Amino acid sequence: VQLVESGGGLVQAGGSLRLSCVASGSFFSINAMGWYRQAPGKQRELVAAMPVGGKVQYADSVKDRFTISRDNGKNTVYLQMNSLKPEDTAVYYCNAKATSLASLSEYDYWGQGTQVTVSS
Repeated sequence: VQLVESGGGLVQAGGSLRLSCVASGSFFSINAMGWYRQAPGKQRELVAAMPVGGKVQYADSVKDRFTISRDNGKNTVYLQMNSLKPEDTAVYYCNAKATSLASLSEYDYWGQGTQVTVSS
């Protein structure tokens, strides 16, 4: 599974950005897609996740500001980020949990990351 992210960039505090991530390749199914982020000197953390048919999860720090959505037909997940703050500055990574065609086991896949920088 290959994940390609787009939509990062530089924005002023209070602004908005929309991230996209497209999954491609051979797999039995994609079970969940989501977004993580990693700021300099910090551990990677969950931002938002959307399992198929499951409850959407958000980090407390982004609730009511970020919205995750998914187009299953296009194997694409989006992250709409509003009211951005300087502390949202990080590299944002797309994550997919997919079932392999060969083994029918579930694996984690990651995109290359896209930089989001919020200036004050």
